[in-house]
Amino acid sequence: MITCKNCGAELQDNATFCTSCGAKVEQPAAQPNQNANQNPNDFAAKVASFNNTADTTAEFDPKDIEDNKVMGVLAYLSWLVLIPILAAPQSKFARYHANQGLVLAIVEIGWIIVSMILGFIFGLISWYLGMILGTLLNLVNIVFLVFAILGIVNAAQGKAKELPIIGKIRLLK
Repeated sequence: MITCKNCGAELQDNATFCTSCGAKVEQPAAQPNQNANQNPNDFAAKVASFNNTADTTAEFDPKDIEDNKVMGVLAYLSWLVLIPILAAPQSKFARYHANQGLVLAIVEIGWIIVSMILGFIFGLISWYLGMILGTLLNLVNIVFLVFAILGIVNAAQGKAKELPIIGKIRLLK
């Protein structure tokens, strides 16, 4: 947390303007990488760095966040992404999470189609090979589940934090 130099209010680390007085916030100088001294095989550090994505929560209205947390959560539940798109079109927070959920759903559907085609092709070569490859390709679905859980946790906590890898893709404005 950082503090506003004008009024002393506590702000998010990435805030550009003070939510109390509106003053422009100067960001502190970048700190040296704290993970540099950690063991490179440390799984927890790798997970933390993987999930170290842009957090734009400070750009959203706190009332909008509080009113639309449920819509943000629904955005990550597959086809339920349509609910925040249709029910809360004026909410920037719900729309942010709907965009992330929509991108996740599209990537997941694309992956399912690709894995089915590859499984079918290798199944024509050998049913055993098709079964093994199909199982291995379906293990990637665990990644989609992890991304959905990350999105749900962020939305429930009132954060507008990008998902790893796919978070920068914008389909909804």
